[in-house]
Amino acid sequence: MYLSDDINHDKISKMTLPQLKRLCKELRGCILHTTMKNGGHLSSNLGTVELTVALHSVFDVGGGDKILWDVGHQSYAHKLLTGRYSRFESLRKKDGLSGFQRHSESDADAFVSGHSSTSVSAAYGISEAMRLKGESGAVAAVVGDGALTGGMVYEALNNAGKTASNLTLVLNDNAMSISKNRGALARYLSHIRSTKKYYRAKEHVKTALSAIPVVGKPIEEMITDVKRLLKQSLYDSSNLFENLGFTYIGPVNGHDLEDLIEALSVAKYVNRPCIVHVFTKKGKGFKPAEENPGKYHAISKGGAAVEYNSDEFFAPRTYSEAFGQELARIGKNDRRICAITAAMKYAVGLNYFKDFFPSRFYDAGIAEQHSVTFAAGLSAGGMLPVFAVYSTFLQRGFDQILHDCAIENTHITLAIDRAGFVGEDGETHQGIFDVPMLRAIPNTTIFAPASFEELRRCLRRAIYDTEGVAAVRYPKGGEFASSDNNPESIREAMRPSEDYFYSGKNSAVLAVTYGRISLNCAVACERSKADLLRLVRINPLPDGVIEIAGKYDRVVFFEEGSESGGVGENLAVKLVGEKCDTKVEIVAVSGEFVPAATVEEQFDMYGLSAKQMTDRLNNNAN
Repeated sequence: MYLSDDINHDKISKMTLPQLKRLCKELRGCILHTTMKNGGHLSSNLGTVELTVALHSVFDVGGGDKILWDVGHQSYAHKLLTGRYSRFESLRKKDGLSGFQRHSESDADAFVSGHSSTSVSAAYGISEAMRLKGESGAVAAVVGDGALTGGMVYEALNNAGKTASNLTLVLNDNAMSISKNRGALARYLSHIRSTKKYYRAKEHVKTALSAIPVVGKPIEEMITDVKRLLKQSLYDSSNLFENLGFTYIGPVNGHDLEDLIEALSVAKYVNRPCIVHVFTKKGKGFKPAEENPGKYHAISKGGAAVEYNSDEFFAPRTYSEAFGQELARIGKNDRRICAITAAMKYAVGLNYFKDFFPSRFYDAGIAEQHSVTFAAGLSAGGMLPVFAVYSTFLQRGFDQILHDCAIENTHITLAIDRAGFVGEDGETHQGIFDVPMLRAIPNTTIFAPASFEELRRCLRRAIYDTEGVAAVRYPKGGEFASSDNNPESIREAMRPSEDYFYSGKNSAVLAVTYGRISLNCAVACERSKADLLRLVRINPLPDGVIEIAGKYDRVVFFEEGSESGGVGENLAVKLVGEKCDTKVEIVAVSGEFVPAATVEEQFDMYGLSAKQMTDRLNNNAN
């Protein structure tokens, strides 16, 4: 067995080809075993095993080289090859290894990851810093073909191609054909341009020609011009990258270790910006994932892959499904409804809308900024656009929401999925900042339903009863249903409401909350005999809410999100403005990023379980 905490570049670079293949087999087995047990990203990691081994054979992360992974959800093998083998069983668990790159976790992780299309910018910055400091290391960044749908990549490519740094960008092409290769000659040119012998010969010829007096330089320029014309006529695949200043190497079979090591060695040898184009197969080595890589992109604990049925409506199991089915119902009766996703059709439930109304469905790719402004353009043209997006990815569209929508009160609807705690994906994916972000923007209305039925109502209100930017935010997974065994007061509190639900029992203590944790809060109020104010529209605060809260001696606001800029803080400020003597306590995430854990563990970490709420309302917790 080769996998251990002691494996490193020196050992990998000295392995024979059979040994490297054995190492790849061990990596796949470990990744498959752990991901099936803990959940996580499977297809992408299985597809990059050989690429990871080749990178660590050529680049020495312990000796000054850096390896970055765009998004980072395909970096499991990288973790196993950089001293984390014995801890790999803790992947995506509380206090365990992150499912993405974290520099705080290991020096081998050169940069934080979690969002797409960032690695080229980061790698360019790191390589320039190394060049300016006179350091000799090289930088490699792996960017997927999907990330090329994000505009940030092109901003980085436009700048990085000008550098003199030793920068290698590996284009991991596993689904979309970026380039065309026509005929045997094109394939032959591709092959010879991926060998160190070709580049050494090229440099020797250039040096020799430059040394010939008078005629050397003109001959060199003539050869360069002829080569450029020949390449443009026969080999058009590299034009984009080479025109941006990169040396193009490839395409390379991403599962052929010999070819990968050779191509990456070339890229490092030429000592200037290079693109190494590799083709990989998602799910490689695990037949179910190979046959359906989308289904096995991310799996839950126990190895369960989420399946979607687009053919008919059924009782939804998740908020995403409830949203998607309701939007399709609305779209059936209103041809102005348009649906937009940023490369996450199934994940956000828009597969239903797409199946019924393909001409009004838009997949913008990984381009949240564009999606927001595109929605604003649709709205300006008289349509009713709905952009469905994860909370954590909506952060990228802040400027577009503010500038392109809110200033002129342009009406768009944001369906904010994965709002609140999302569990094991960790800091980069928690949906706890959308409320402070949107609350800061004028002309913005935010709804936070606590059940599927309330979501349906809020979605229709957002589309038809608001102006400007309207947002409906809801959590990952299913609803916390109030069972018939619960007291009537709890069932009443959880019935769909308009702007808010209030139960006054002449208590001196009022609990205020919204969204998924409303059931926990209703249970806590029943146990503690506190009164309950459950908000549905959380921004702007509904009429009457300040008057209600101002009557109490003590208000405890429970919020599954950031305290700073949150709804609780807004309520407290308004009570002060009304000169109320009410004491306000806010139980929320205060000044930190939420680490990976189960959602239930995260509730416990931040005082949002029913028991902790009860204790707080009984004044038994600080």
